[in-house]
Amino acid sequence: MPASETRALAVNGREPSGSRAARRLRRSGLVPGILYGGGQDPISFEVDDRTLRHVLASAGAVVDLSVDGAPGTPVVLKELTRHAVDGHTVHVDLLRVRLDQAIQATVTVVLIGEADAPGVKESGVLEHVTRELTVEALPNDIPDSIEHDVSGMEIGDTLTLDALNVEANVRFLDDPETVIATLSPPRLQTEAEEGLEQETELVGEDGAKVAPEGEAGADGGGEE
Repeated sequence: MPASETRALAVNGREPSGSRAARRLRRSGLVPGILYGGGQDPISFEVDDRTLRHVLASAGAVVDLSVDGAPGTPVVLKELTRHAVDGHTVHVDLLRVRLDQAIQATVTVVLIGEADAPGVKESGVLEHVTRELTVEALPNDIPDSIEHDVSGMEIGDTLTLDALNVEANVRFLDDPETVIATLSPPRLQTEAEEGLEQETELVGEDGAKVAPEGEAGADGGGEE
């Protein structure tokens, strides 16, 4: 999907502090963060948790950031750390960018049309192997996500990166052979086939059963 239009985010500067002060901020509904890059000094800031989530959810790659009421500067999300248990944001890193210089970004891959795939209708198992890809483009050209229609996949098919399409001004940085998704036979069918193969190995060409290696045949055959 193409990037959404830039959204504005206003934050308040703060003095760098330790983990205890950061915990106090989070208890009051604020998220500590840091802005860096662009050849300028890093700036520590705090932002309302709900406001941050709203802007990041509705904005494209670029956010117009204003610190303490200063004119906005274009930034992109560099890293967002969430609490392992409750999922709340505990820290955010933002990076200054120039709109005329290409950047690298991680973009989510979204598969659509899964229910219509012939292989899925035949009870095959669609596995989404790679969910994020690295792309390079101008900040405003970074897509929100990359959608791919898998409604034509059959059992045994493998979807690789080179089958995905993006705008001409967006470049993939991952290996073109990166596996995005596979569609495998039903698991019960696979297990049944494996069991049949094992049973076949114990039967000779004439239909007589062959004893597993290390076991004596039906007529004995031990040394006298």
